[in-house]
Amino acid sequence: MKKIFVFLTENQSRIYRAFLFVMSTVLVIYMLPKGGQFKYDYQKGKPWQYENLYAPFSFTIKKNKETLVKEENGIRETSVPYFDVDEKVKSGAITEFNSLLDQIYNDSLFDASKEQTQRIANQIFDDVYKTGVIENSYSYEPDRLIYVRNDREFSEANYNQLFKVKDISGKVKSSLPEEVYYDVGELLTKLLGRSVKANTILDSKFTEETIASDIANINPNRGIIEKGGRIIAKGEVVEGEKFQILNSLKKEFQSQIWNQSNYYWLIVGYSMLVSLVFLMLFLFLRKYRPDIYANNTKVTFIFFNVILMVILTTVVVVKIGALYVYVVPLCILPLILKAFFDPRLGLFVHVLTILLLGFVVPNSFEFMFLQIIAGVVTILTVSELYRRANLFISVGQITLVYIVGYFAFYIIHEGNIEGIEWITFGYFILCGLATLFAHPLIYFYERIFGLVSDVSLLELSDTNSKLLKELSNKAPGTFHHSLNVANLAEAAANEIGANAMLIRVGALYHDIGKMSNPTLFTENQVNSVNALNEIEPKESASIIIGHVINGIEIARKNKLPDRVIDFIRTHHGTSLVYYFYKKELELKGEANEADFRYPGPTPFSKETAILMMADSVEAASKSLKEPTSSKIDTFVEKIIDTQLAQGQFLNANITLKEIQLIKKVLKKKLNNIYHLRVEYPE
Repeated sequence: MKKIFVFLTENQSRIYRAFLFVMSTVLVIYMLPKGGQFKYDYQKGKPWQYENLYAPFSFTIKKNKETLVKEENGIRETSVPYFDVDEKVKSGAITEFNSLLDQIYNDSLFDASKEQTQRIANQIFDDVYKTGVIENSYSYEPDRLIYVRNDREFSEANYNQLFKVKDISGKVKSSLPEEVYYDVGELLTKLLGRSVKANTILDSKFTEETIASDIANINPNRGIIEKGGRIIAKGEVVEGEKFQILNSLKKEFQSQIWNQSNYYWLIVGYSMLVSLVFLMLFLFLRKYRPDIYANNTKVTFIFFNVILMVILTTVVVVKIGALYVYVVPLCILPLILKAFFDPRLGLFVHVLTILLLGFVVPNSFEFMFLQIIAGVVTILTVSELYRRANLFISVGQITLVYIVGYFAFYIIHEGNIEGIEWITFGYFILCGLATLFAHPLIYFYERIFGLVSDVSLLELSDTNSKLLKELSNKAPGTFHHSLNVANLAEAAANEIGANAMLIRVGALYHDIGKMSNPTLFTENQVNSVNALNEIEPKESASIIIGHVINGIEIARKNKLPDRVIDFIRTHHGTSLVYYFYKKELELKGEANEADFRYPGPTPFSKETAILMMADSVEAASKSLKEPTSSKIDTFVEKIIDTQLAQGQFLNANITLKEIQLIKKVLKKKLNNIYHLRVEYPE
C-alpha cells in the first residue's frame, strides 16, 4: 500500500495528464454523431476520383431542396381556401332593413310604393347572400376555387362569387331600372349600406392545416436505384442527377439503423481517431513546449478550450441547425491561445480542433478549409490585443476571408450566383461580432486559470500602480534603475522578436525586493557611505542575495502573475556576488562560493535572459568614469561574455546570433544615454 501511495505521489502529474486525456476523448466521442460515415468525399462540379461506384443496396433517390421548395410553393398557390358562412346574419340584415324602411319611408316622396321597394330590396338580399358576403378583400384571383361551409356542408364556388360589402352601391344601381333607380335608388343604397353585414369569413386555421397536411404528404423521393446498379463511373463529373443520387446514397447510408455490434465498432473507430488527435497535441507540447507540458493548469486550459469549441459547434449543428455552423466563433480559440502562449501553439491547436469538427459538420472540406484559413489570418493579424483597435481590424479581416472563401466555393459548386444564400454572409458577420467576445473571455480565463495576457501586462506596466509607486517612494534609485533596464530590455526584445511587453513588466518589478532595505543598496544612498562595508562580507552578500527572496514574497503578496515573478527569480541566475566574495578572500584567505552565489534558477526563456543582460549592463554602466563609445562596447562585451561562460543562458532558448544582436542594441542605447554633451559658454 505504501509503494502504491509513493508511486501515486511521485507520478501525480503524469496520472493527471492521463486522466485529462481519457476524459477529453470520452467527452468528444460522446458529442460526435453516432451514425456511419460515408467513405467517399466528393464535390459538385469535380470529377469522381474513385473507381466505378455501384449501389451497395437498393435506395430511393431523394428530391433536392429546390424541388421540394418548388412543390411546397405550388401547393400553397393551388390550395383551396375554406370560408365559413353564418346564415343568421342574412335574416338579421333583412329585419334591420325593414325596421329602417318603416321609420323613414314616406309615400308622398316616392313614386314607387313601399311594398315595391321592399320586394326590390329582398331580391338584392337574395343576390348578395346567395354565396356569401365578406367585409375585407383577400389576395386571391377572381376565378380561384374556394370551399364554402354552411352547417358542415361544403359547396364549391369561385372567389369572385363572394359579395363585398363595399360594392352595395354598384349592386343597387345594376339591379334597378333607370327610372326606379332615379326614384328610390339613393334611399335603397343608404338603407342597404347600413343593414347588409358580412356573413362569411376565411377559416385561416383550417385552410393552413389543410395546406400543412398536403405539404407533409409530399413524396420526398423521385425514383429508386436497385442494388448493384451503377451510380457513377470513374472520372465522371459529379453534377446534376449524379450529384443528387450520391447525396441520396450518403443520407441513406448515414441513417441506417445500426445494431449493437456496429455501434461498438463505431465507438472503437472514433476512439482511435480522437485519441490520435489528442496524442498529437500532447506530443507537440512535450517536444516543443515542455514548460507548458509540465504545467497541468496550462494543459487543462488548452484542453478545456478545445472541448468547449467541439461542444459548442455540435450543439449548434445538432440542436439548432447546420446552417448556423458559421456563427460559432472558432477563431476565438487561436486568438486566446496566442494571447496567453504563442502563435505557433495557437494555430496547431486550432487545426487539431477543426479536424475533430470534421466529423460533425456537413460539407466538411469546405468547412475545414474556411476555418483553417481564418485561423491562419487570426494568427497573422491579431497582435497587441491590449490595443482595442487591433482586435476590431483583425475581426474585419477574418470576416472578409470567410465571405470571400464561401463566395468562391459557391461559384465553384454552382457555376453561378443566382441561388446564393445571402443570409450566410450575415452569419459570418455575426461570427465576427462574437469573436469580439475574446476580450472579456481573456479576463475570465485570467481569473480562473491564473494566466496572464498582454492586456494584464499593460495594466501592470502602469508606473502609477500601487506597487510601483511604493517602489518609487521607498527606493527612488532602484525605481530609476528599473525604468532604465525596462527601456534597454524592451529595445533588445523588439530586435530579436521576443515579448517586449512581458519583458518590460518584468524589468519594472525585478528589484522590488530592495524595498525591504533600500538604503543598503548603492543606487538609493544619498552619500558615499555604504553600510554594507561596515559588516562581514558574508553577511553583506546575504543581504544582497536576499533581495531576490524578498522580491518574490512581495510579488506573491501583491498577487503578481507567475510569469512576472519568473523575472525576479532569474534576473541574477546563479551568478556570484563577486565584490564581497573577493573581499572575503582578501580578509580570510578562503571563501565558500555557495555563500556568495544567488540561488537561481538561471534564465529559461529569451525574455528572462535579456533581462539578466540588461540589468547587469545598466548597473555596471554607473561605475564607468568618463564613458566613451569604446569603453561602453568593451564592458558590454565583457559582462555578457562572462555570463555566457558561466552557463547562465544554457536553459534559455536563445541563440548566439540573438545574443550578438542584443549586445548591439545595448551598446547603441548606452551610447545614446552617455553621449558627451557640448559645453555651452555661461
